[in-house]
Amino acid sequence: MRIMLVEDDLPLAEALTALLVQSGYAVDTVHDGPSAEALGTAERFDLVILDLNLPEMDGLAVLRAMRARSDDAAVMILTARGTPEDRVRGLNLGADDYLTKPFDVAELEARVRSLLRRQAGLRAAALTVGDVTLDLVSRRCFTSAGALDLPARELALLELLFTRVGKVVSKETIVQSLTSLDDSLSDNAIEQYVSRLRRRLAPHGVTLRTARGIGYYIDKAPGG
Repeated sequence: MRIMLVEDDLPLAEALTALLVQSGYAVDTVHDGPSAEALGTAERFDLVILDLNLPEMDGLAVLRAMRARSDDAAVMILTARGTPEDRVRGLNLGADDYLTKPFDVAELEARVRSLLRRQAGLRAAALTVGDVTLDLVSRRCFTSAGALDLPARELALLELLFTRVGKVVSKETIVQSLTSLDDSLSDNAIEQYVSRLRRRLAPHGVTLRTARGIGYYIDKAPGG
């Protein structure tokens, strides 16, 4: 899942970026309104975490411009401006959530996961294929034998595939979902991640297949 963080407090932006990247998200960070507008116009994001007090163009103007161009990314407003009037304005302009500073990091992470589940159209808190269950709340993977520990990028790939079971996920979609502008993912790297994930899943009744020249998919039928 890809996130744009718009925050002009540089130490906070750096800390939040590190936290989200460690959780397996692809994060692009900008520090002012015009940069957010330019990046949001050029790239697609699943979630935008948006401060309101931004230089040159405030967060509400960024949000208004997003919705005016039919950008349907989920938006979490993150700001010290927590009056009821501010909340109402943000929500009326199309924000999906509102978190005031200071905030608890665990609450931020939980809200991010919730928004991304909703953005993917998922109502269930967990997805199961074969003997593998992906808990979308904790972002952990389990089998009947216990936890299935996956590196962050493999977990992100598994989440992408599990939320689209039976559908081919193109390499382009994988790159877009798993990388930021400062990152890169070659075809060889994708193949390596897929190969490692396939080996981890196979003993648990999950088949990760290749649609040659297009992308990858997980069978609907467990172990099929």
